[in-house]
Amino acid sequence: MTNLSNRPEFFTCHNGDKAPLPFSKDEYARRLTKLRAIMATRDIPVVLLTSMQNIAYYSGFLYCSFGRPYGCVVTQDACTTVSANIDAGQPWRRSVEGNVIYTDWKRDNYWRAVASLTGNAKRIGVEGDHMTLAARETAMRMLGDPELIDIASDTMKARMVKSAEEIALIKGGARTADIGGEAIHAAIRAGATEIEIAMAGRDAMEAHIASTYPEAEYRDTWVWFQSGLNTDGAHNPVTSRRLQKGDILSLNTFPMISGYYTALERTLFLGEPDADSLRLWQANVAAHELGISLIKEGATCSGITAEINRFFADEGLLQYRSFGYGHSFGILSHYYGREAGLELREDIDTVLEPGMVVSMEPMIWIPEGQPGAGGYREHDILVIGDNGVEDITKFPYGPGHNIIGA
Repeated sequence: MTNLSNRPEFFTCHNGDKAPLPFSKDEYARRLTKLRAIMATRDIPVVLLTSMQNIAYYSGFLYCSFGRPYGCVVTQDACTTVSANIDAGQPWRRSVEGNVIYTDWKRDNYWRAVASLTGNAKRIGVEGDHMTLAARETAMRMLGDPELIDIASDTMKARMVKSAEEIALIKGGARTADIGGEAIHAAIRAGATEIEIAMAGRDAMEAHIASTYPEAEYRDTWVWFQSGLNTDGAHNPVTSRRLQKGDILSLNTFPMISGYYTALERTLFLGEPDADSLRLWQANVAAHELGISLIKEGATCSGITAEINRFFADEGLLQYRSFGYGHSFGILSHYYGREAGLELREDIDTVLEPGMVVSMEPMIWIPEGQPGAGGYREHDILVIGDNGVEDITKFPYGPGHNIIGA
């Protein structure tokens, strides 16, 4: 009979061979070199990463929490993920370097595993925007009362400029989003439900990802397809509502490839829109085209925002604007990974530079009961390069392509 008191608090197990990661070893080495330079500059001997986005960015492993803590401990010499025993050897196979597995036989075994990697460090870098108050209190108690230094902003800034390998993957995602859009466009008909149409787009994208990236892990690709009143919120869930002639529609495809998010968003109509709806749609398309023209090296997020605000104000529509005009891309999803320093908003003064990837996605929504009621939005992804800006979204926008069954 096993002696229960002898069960390990944490252990290592190299179960199987290392799996191919989304990027080359050189790419992960480049990222870790930049992180270690940040650590050296700030006199931080060890960093504990805890968010999905940073652990995946620096190690290749994208965890599934299910309420359990995960981590990645980076020193000047090692990069080691810390994962729960429920995941067995998969985190090791998907980590560029080492992995330690903690057990749940005893409370705080996660922190014991982390402590085995941080040693007696008196200054530890953490993600202040991800660590909860409870986790902070436990870290202080279990790690020897170190000084916890917030490095979230530094890592975010490092992620904002993409490498050539990242941009190649993002372009593959944008093409996948277009394929999902094409499938949705073909499935739209009166009487069909939002969920039926969304499934057509999701299935097309997942099939394309599987054929194009055969060594990836597949998770989280989704579609928001909204109709009528449901178009008022950009993130409104899919329902079983049936489409009716005259409906305003929102097509939103979100392929996920190894944790990397891309998107396509388009306004459509089932049948000819009325005059008020057409005017609003065309105004939002004009704002979209203006925004695309403003995205270039040296422009600022706040400056781009101000120009589009002026356009909407001149059209008498600024009060109907819903959110910022765009954001960065990379390791993010609807539940992890925001790069807040690269959003097209009034309070963000970041200067655009080569390697950055941003969307242009103006949206206005007109409340129910007013002429042209509904939500209008378009969304393209743009890559800022050394020799100009490339729009990598190819699915057409506007009334010329997206009035269906007229």
